[in-house]
Amino acid sequence: MLFKHNRGKGDSIYAQISINENNITNFPNPFNPTTEVSYQLKESGHVTIKVYDVLGKEVANLVDEVKPSGKYNVTFNGAELSSGIYFISMRVNNFYKTQKIILAK
Repeated sequence: MLFKHNRGKGDSIYAQISINENNITNFPNPFNPTTEVSYQLKESGHVTIKVYDVLGKEVANLVDEVKPSGKYNVTFNGAELSSGIYFISMRVNNFYKTQKIILAK
């Protein structure tokens, strides 16, 4: 996946997201009621991982702390939520990624 970031001075930075860079995945997807969220950091930083419903309301805060580089896992349990589409969002330093996840009960 190729991301473009405009630095505001007329020049842009392109970043290729790969296994060696900040990345987030979940399995299984669709899930019922839990899914394992895996992420890898290429450098240390403050990590926030949140889950939002389709209206943009935060329904879960999975991670909100400084982490060193490495691979991590966290479990999201949607047992108290209704079936539907949700968005998992990860922010690390200046990196930001959102991914659609589906809760199917």
